[in-house]
Amino acid sequence: MKALKNDIPDSLRFQAFESVQLAKDYFLANIPVSGLQYLHFEDQKKGKVKIWITVAITPDQHAVSLPNSPFGGFWCEKGLNSTALETFIELVTGHLKAKGVKSLTIVQAPKNYESNSDLVNYLLFKLGWNLKNVLSHQFYSGSKKIEKYLLAEGPRTRKKLKASGLTTSHHSISNFDFLKKIKAWNSQKGYKSSINEDYLVQQVSSYPERYFLLKLERGDQVLGFVLAVLLTSNSIYYFLSGLDPSKESKGGGDFLLFELFLLAKEQKVDFIDLGSSDVGDRANHSLMFFKARFSNDISNKMSWRKEF
Repeated sequence: MKALKNDIPDSLRFQAFESVQLAKDYFLANIPVSGLQYLHFEDQKKGKVKIWITVAITPDQHAVSLPNSPFGGFWCEKGLNSTALETFIELVTGHLKAKGVKSLTIVQAPKNYESNSDLVNYLLFKLGWNLKNVLSHQFYSGSKKIEKYLLAEGPRTRKKLKASGLTTSHHSISNFDFLKKIKAWNSQKGYKSSINEDYLVQQVSSYPERYFLLKLERGDQVLGFVLAVLLTSNSIYYFLSGLDPSKESKGGGDFLLFELFLLAKEQKVDFIDLGSSDVGDRANHSLMFFKARFSNDISNKMSWRKEF
């Protein structure tokens, strides 16, 4: 890890590193995309990181935080001073501009992941950044509430599973055959996949303990999959799913989500992220209504761009 020279006064403790692998809890910020240059910026006080952001720079000198990831953006300690955060944002953009970078695009994490995201979004707006997109994520928040949900819904869900002759389970990932099946099933339903499978395989191979495959089965037939991932140590993300349209599995989506709650309890997370619900440029209301039965919170993921 090499620290870069800059003209920032030492008293501000601002640092920029030519490195991506700095063991951050949001582990996707540790995995580089081939062909891109990475810079990590942070502000420390007494050896403790107060604010950080990792960006990737493309060969044509455009920066993004982070490519091939659900989000990136600024990460801060709780209760951070707004002046310190604004100063840090300006230092990051000034450093990139001085390097000849033409723009910076960030996808700021929802507030469930980063408690200061509302403040980040406010400051970016006031600093003249352009809002490019908003995605609404639905969550089930609260570890004790997850346990209460399982106690309330467990008996009737298990009864329905037994009556349907179905079973659910979750496992670590041993092979990637499920990706082809999910892609094929969703294609039959008219859904297009934007998943970079090679990069996903790299992620799972680098952090196998973070990924889980949920299955819906009838006997030895697999009727559905969900790929779930611990994006942070206190969260689990409903990342990718598919149900076989050629096999009847009434309530299959409900059963898989119940299994996700069981996994969340097992992993002792604080919240479950059910992801966004869009159809092109419009809200997918039917999917949002479905997720509303399994969520108790909602938060926006906002995409910003700054031209230099």
